[in-house]
Amino acid sequence: MATKGQRRKRRRRQAAGKPVAQAQQSAVALDDAQRARTARRRGSPGRPPALWGSFPLTEIVIFIGVVLLIAGFFFTPPQGLVMIAVGLGLASLAGLELSIREHFAAYRSHTLLLSAAIGVPVFGALFLATKLNPAVCVAGGLVAFGGAAWLFASAFRRRSGGALYRLRG
Repeated sequence: MATKGQRRKRRRRQAAGKPVAQAQQSAVALDDAQRARTARRRGSPGRPPALWGSFPLTEIVIFIGVVLLIAGFFFTPPQGLVMIAVGLGLASLAGLELSIREHFAAYRSHTLLLSAAIGVPVFGALFLATKLNPAVCVAGGLVAFGGAAWLFASAFRRRSGGALYRLRG
C-alpha cells in the first residue's frame, strides 16, 4: 500500500503530465485560491484561543446552564422559573462569547447570530420601555439588526481576506 507521501508524489506527476489547456485554472478559481492563502496566512488554522488560555471555561458555563435549565423543571414555579431563566442566560452568554471570538478571528462567520444579539434587545427595550406601536418597535429592531449585520459582515470580510463566509471543512 502506498504511503501518503507516495500518493502525493504520484498526483503531482500526473498533474505535470497533463496538457497545458487542462492544467490552467479559471480566473475565479485562482482568485478563490488567493483568498484562501491570504486567510490562512492571517489566521491560525484552528479555533481561536480564549483569553483565559486552555481552561475550558466556556464549556463549563454551558454545562452549568444546561444543568440549571433541566433542574428548573423539577422545582416549584418561583424557584424553577428562576433556575430556567438563569440556565438559559448562562448558556446563551457562553455561546455568544464563543461566536464573538470565532467571528472576529475570521474562523467562522456568525454575522446573523451576532446581529440578532443586537436587534432583539433593541426590540425588547423599545417594546417594554416605551409606549410605541409594536410595529414601530419591530421596525426599530430590524433597523438595528440590519445595521449590525452590515458591520459584522464587513468586519469578517476585512479579517478573513475578503471571504463573506467560511464553511466547515
